[in-house]
Amino acid sequence: MNYSFLASLSLAVWLTCFSPSCAQTPKKITPQQSQGTTARPWTYWWWMGNAVNEVDITQQLEQFSQAGLGGVHIIPIYGVKGYEKQFIPFLSDRWLAVFAHTVREGKRLGVGVDLTTGTGWPFGGPGITPAMAAKKWEIANGKLTASLTNQQVKRPAPGGQGLVIDYFSKQAVDQYLQRFDSTLNQSPEKPRAVYNDSYEVYGANWTANFLTEFKTRRGYDLNSQLAAFLDTTQTPNSILVHQDYHQTLAELLLDGFAKPWTSWAHKAGYRTRNQAHGAPGNLIDLYAAADIPETESFGSSRFPIPGLRVDANYEVDRFGTPNPLAMKFVSSAANLMGKPLVSSETGTWLANHFQVSLSQIKPQVDELFASGINHVFYHGIPYSPPSEGWPRVDSPGWLFYASTNYGPTSHFWPHLPLLNHYIERCQTRLQSSKPDNDVLVYFPIHDLWATQAKSAGGIHQLEVHHVERWLLPQPFGQLCEQLTAHGYSFDYVSDALLNSLTATEQGVRSASGSTYQVILVPPATYIPETSLRQLTKLAQQGVRVIFDKQFPQQASGFRNHQARTEMVQQLGKTLQTVPTVKVSSDLFGTLNQMGVRVEGWASEGLSFIRKRRAASGKEAGVARDTTQYFITNLSNRFHQNWITLSATGQVTGFDPLTNQQKALPIRQGKNRKNEVYLALEPGQSLFINVSPGAPVYTNATPSSATAITLKTPWQIQFGTGRPARIPSATMPNLVSWTTLSDSASYFSGTARYKTTFDLPAGAIASTYTLDLGDVREVADVQLNGQPVGTAWCIPFRLSIPASLLKAHDNQLEITVTNLSANYMRLYDRQHPGWKKFYDINIVDIRYKPFDATSWDALPSGLLGPITLTPTVK
Repeated sequence: MNYSFLASLSLAVWLTCFSPSCAQTPKKITPQQSQGTTARPWTYWWWMGNAVNEVDITQQLEQFSQAGLGGVHIIPIYGVKGYEKQFIPFLSDRWLAVFAHTVREGKRLGVGVDLTTGTGWPFGGPGITPAMAAKKWEIANGKLTASLTNQQVKRPAPGGQGLVIDYFSKQAVDQYLQRFDSTLNQSPEKPRAVYNDSYEVYGANWTANFLTEFKTRRGYDLNSQLAAFLDTTQTPNSILVHQDYHQTLAELLLDGFAKPWTSWAHKAGYRTRNQAHGAPGNLIDLYAAADIPETESFGSSRFPIPGLRVDANYEVDRFGTPNPLAMKFVSSAANLMGKPLVSSETGTWLANHFQVSLSQIKPQVDELFASGINHVFYHGIPYSPPSEGWPRVDSPGWLFYASTNYGPTSHFWPHLPLLNHYIERCQTRLQSSKPDNDVLVYFPIHDLWATQAKSAGGIHQLEVHHVERWLLPQPFGQLCEQLTAHGYSFDYVSDALLNSLTATEQGVRSASGSTYQVILVPPATYIPETSLRQLTKLAQQGVRVIFDKQFPQQASGFRNHQARTEMVQQLGKTLQTVPTVKVSSDLFGTLNQMGVRVEGWASEGLSFIRKRRAASGKEAGVARDTTQYFITNLSNRFHQNWITLSATGQVTGFDPLTNQQKALPIRQGKNRKNEVYLALEPGQSLFINVSPGAPVYTNATPSSATAITLKTPWQIQFGTGRPARIPSATMPNLVSWTTLSDSASYFSGTARYKTTFDLPAGAIASTYTLDLGDVREVADVQLNGQPVGTAWCIPFRLSIPASLLKAHDNQLEITVTNLSANYMRLYDRQHPGWKKFYDINIVDIRYKPFDATSWDALPSGLLGPITLTPTVK
């Protein structure tokens, strides 16, 4: 069948709704309306081939500002075929001019600008000599020596090709950064921060002066223990030598890259954002060296939220899934060091291209918030000239090889401000509060280094994608899973940061002033004697220390191992005499005896973070902070119940989705503890603030009411979209509009549903809840000609004032916008030439050449059931 297309159809027209309440274009947000740019989400902004110009930059930044984005992170990347004449060499005078224009326009619009220190990733490119390049060890004449990995920069911009630098060499890093000293650093307009992507230096496990550094740091010649180093059978000596090897790599990465790069940035007037994950070092220390430590949320977390879709083609075994315990490495570093911003690369490969919905993004963001992240970066938006995509031509424009596209050519762009507003409300609160965690968990990395490495080059790379390789199998990971399930709030601490802790009357204090009630040491075999000595010192000063099941029995490392192990064992005997030290066979019983706060309702599947906000008043002359909870239901176990918060006082709720304060019933429960009635359906989230003062109790449990199911027929009229002119239809029952006709199965755009209904006789309520059931994907609702709101996330529910309802003949209109995937099934067949990008071009979620022509039609529209439930007081 042949279909008619409107080649000049604009995106704004394509997604125009019938209802006046539907956002045809994003609502403008001025900088003055926001709590600074960092409260709003930022985005990766790929400059494809650096084929940019001032006019288009201004237009796109204005679009971003109007949509509610707080900043952009520029990443020069590979280019688009046919635009070679417009490519701009990175750091050339012309490139510096367009970059300066970007920063100036960002200041005008309240949009911040960050920049990758290079093109693509990792650092490297032209001018990287073999002496500066990444290296691996090899054996020559019976000795360890260096050879090149020959890894090239991944996804470089034109002119950015070249070898990857040696991240273990301060000299190589310093030489690499000199290129920016004579270019970027001379510009009058500077980025807020410079950025380093996740550690993806494959097979690099050496540096030219490694043997010298090793002997200086470890006290012996590694070649003297070559047999143990090459041994893969886990003999005692082999384990100890490999601990020393990894310790040296970790120190060289910290001293050779992380700290010098941040120092260089500070001299130039920048901050640093660093993704330390994937590195063969202690992530806590590496994250702590950056101004804004950053984690990554890649793929879908497989939440058991009813109605939440997961792309069946995503390969978990290959790519892994996000994990809150991995995210805690970055938030722990920030909490210990007092870094107010903790960022995340967010929403990479949630689903295939053209198939990601806003309802899939929100739970991933909520997981990040509950893990301590407060500065979301979308992944991302490709720079795409207006002349290259909707609305001017029938094309998706320029796209990055990995989904998700958050830009103006995305199907959810007109509704993206709804997600942006939600994130801004959350981050405003999360950025203005401080951590309130009681437990500090020691990360025994030497036990990890005592196991066989599973990454390339025979090293332990601590990546966020595959925590099952290094984190979850360890007693540390298993313990942290149990702490989470029980409802304890905790951070991690490294050996280095352990030595920066001090004892106070309130507990143990970090360098930032964060105070913890107890230090918890997981079951561990190895520990540096310096760390155990510090634990002993803190315990003798009154800090409570719990060893789960056992004291560590051995010192880490080969040199003088026996003597240092005897020291570890002697310190263990000393610790047994300290009253504040417990070796516990019943950890959670011990924590309970110590009075460590616990949020027991976490065992019902609720995720949370507890923080403190500065007090607005004083009691007895002493300021008391407000306790702030962010709680999100990412499970299908909790719906509503009375819960006991560890914090006591006056309780208020804030719904960041609706921007409304909520009254929460509170009663005095068992042991005179206050209980709060929490109604939180799967997919929902809520802030709860507990401030000083006496609560007002109630014993009334909110009642449930009988839902009214709307069973009347629906009229569906297709609006603007692609392909055009889809016939109207009547639906006796709600089904996907793709079942109506062949043309409807390819349609992407908006459709209006209309029906009428009567209220049951005697129905009396102040408000009603309209539950739309399964929505594919966003629904703008009008009732009797009045806008009700937009449902864009699970559960798809809206509150309706009773004043909008009539006893009879209520007119309900719902305008639904679906994904662009169904149309791309047809477009990809008719216009395969749109895939015109260099390097990897466009691939699907399995990294195979992109082909939408074989896709099945995705369900679209209202799938229901739709119910109306009165609120019962």
